[in-house]
Amino acid sequence: MEMRQADPAPARASPVAGATVALERLGSADYVSLYRAVGEPVQWDQRLRMATEDLKHLLALPSTHIHVLRVAGEAAGLCEFNGVGQPEVELTHFGLVPAFHGRRLGPFLLDRALRAAWSHAPQRVWLHTDTYDHPAAQSVYRRAGFEPYEQRMETFPD
Repeated sequence: MEMRQADPAPARASPVAGATVALERLGSADYVSLYRAVGEPVQWDQRLRMATEDLKHLLALPSTHIHVLRVAGEAAGLCEFNGVGQPEVELTHFGLVPAFHGRRLGPFLLDRALRAAWSHAPQRVWLHTDTYDHPAAQSVYRRAGFEPYEQRMETFPD
């Protein structure tokens, strides 16, 4: 899915008192903890397979932006972009800790993070989604302004 322009609508208001979204520079241990909390139910493992030094390098890149949703200070979700400052920005990871599902926090996090990404004036923001994503993921992406640009069937060995 891709976006070719920022959403012109006003920013979404926080659906929950005490919810904030901010760009954070997480250390590798804090990042992995949040990544696991968000990603285990949908089988995220890409970052877990990375060598520790490679992950530290990725997290330190100025083009890697991780927006963290916090509710009353507790990490509740993340939205990670790679390539910020380049013509094409990839939304690589987006999701909520399961305890925070069902409160309209996903669209709020995505809206705030996308606005920050678009402030760097890319030509395109894109993402890859699959059948393991949360069942609401594609509809959240569509409502945020993403449109499909390619669809393919991939199979992987067990």
